[in-house]
Amino acid sequence: MINNGDTLSLDLDLLKTLSETPGVPSREEAIRTVILDAMRPLVDDLHVDAIGNAIGVRHPRGSVPNHKPVRVLVAAHMDEIGFLVRHVDGKGFLRLHPVGGFDARNLVAQRVDVHTRDGERLHGLLMPQGKPIHLMRGEEPKAPKVDDLFVDLGLPAEAVTAKVEVGDMVTLSRSFARIGNHVSGKALDDRACVFVILEAMRALGDHAVEIVAVATVQEEVGLRGAQAIAHDWHPDIAIALDVTLAVDIPGGSEEHQVSAIGKGVAIKVADGSSLSDHRLVRWSRDIASRYDIPYQLEILPAGGTDAGMLQRVHGSRPTITYSVPVRYVHTVNELASVIDIQAAVDLLRRALESAHEFAPS
Repeated sequence: MINNGDTLSLDLDLLKTLSETPGVPSREEAIRTVILDAMRPLVDDLHVDAIGNAIGVRHPRGSVPNHKPVRVLVAAHMDEIGFLVRHVDGKGFLRLHPVGGFDARNLVAQRVDVHTRDGERLHGLLMPQGKPIHLMRGEEPKAPKVDDLFVDLGLPAEAVTAKVEVGDMVTLSRSFARIGNHVSGKALDDRACVFVILEAMRALGDHAVEIVAVATVQEEVGLRGAQAIAHDWHPDIAIALDVTLAVDIPGGSEEHQVSAIGKGVAIKVADGSSLSDHRLVRWSRDIASRYDIPYQLEILPAGGTDAGMLQRVHGSRPTITYSVPVRYVHTVNELASVIDIQAAVDLLRRALESAHEFAPS
């Protein structure tokens, strides 16, 4: 546990568990169980919908006068990018179908876990097909593509075919670690923001609104869980939480860095799927200033969050995204600042406690 200036101590052991637990789109069972266990003591009602979203409802409590809006929905996705087995060849090597977007340059010579139908976890190596560099004789190595990659399980072909079948989940293998004042691991996109919701709910004081806290599924393949949520629940305010790019590294320019590590929670103005409600942007900035929460403004030129779906379904709802800046997104070494995670927790907590004050007029 760490303490970083507010009334909350961050439970980084929980963040470690969230990061390391497997769950690619359509195969979120294990990570959903972790989230349900963590959310259960924080809400009044807890259930899972047909697509697999984990939904916790917390009724108003305390002496704060109740005004509209009466329902605030907060959402972060639980799925991580990964693969499904699409073919097992005669030598026992696996070919993969990606679920989520990858830069294949970051995948070569990584370790992976293959999760079988019997619950066994097989360790494997993700390698590119073709000659090793020792045999190229002056040829230039080509940039790999995802279709060029295969998994070597180090097992005889007959053992592989007995254990593995088409559709088995394959996840990247990397343990969670503290790196200086930061945390690093796989799936911080978006387990870091699931963690933010859980910690903000744990720290909540009195609030006048009904809170619907959702860990969505299948965000990485088209915001599918968020679409289901938006159909079933009609919030007065929707707040998505996701990571954003921190390109504050060598080779990038300040103009294109999107966000920076250690400068606080990013209040999103726009991205490729949504335009944040400008009134919510100003209201969120005012809350951050009131409580001395460090923040930065963010425009992400491409890509999007669950907000893109929450904003559109059943008519436009006042919608915004709060982001945690992360370096090296969609790799096994995603890096986030504890300062920024704490700031996101603090902003979400205070926004929920103050949500009855928001007047969209």
